[in-house]
Amino acid sequence: MKLDHIDHKILKHLQENARITNAELAERVGLSPTPCLRRLRRLETEGIIKGYRTEINREALGVNVTVIILVKLEREDDKTLREFETAIKNREEVMECYLVTGKFDYFIRVVVPSLATYETFLSETMLRMPNIATVESSFTLREVSRKVVTPLPQSIIR
Repeated sequence: MKLDHIDHKILKHLQENARITNAELAERVGLSPTPCLRRLRRLETEGIIKGYRTEINREALGVNVTVIILVKLEREDDKTLREFETAIKNREEVMECYLVTGKFDYFIRVVVPSLATYETFLSETMLRMPNIATVESSFTLREVSRKVVTPLPQSIIR
């Protein structure tokens, strides 16, 4: 699907505020409401917009420990990678998991309510998975920057 500058504007505004009304979105991107809604539906149907979510204050809910985990597997064959990825996807603590290049195979971001909860996750989940060679954990001290808006090509947005 080819996106033009109006599509990019729609995506930019929706990332900043997914609760924006269609009328307000249309005004910001320079369209009337009907064509704006048509473009929005097309972006959803084509899978460009994958969904809408609510960002919550994790500290207010007591889920304020963020752990960065680096995992090295014993082997890097397709079967081992698939098995690890299937197991890690099912864990609600795992917010992100990336297959990466370099010394480690996976970069994982986990959020938990306490160090004790992480210890349980580590000992009862991570370290019991087959083919794990190394697990390194780093605890974040504070969130310096976290963006939720995907950067779009500036030359197209205008």
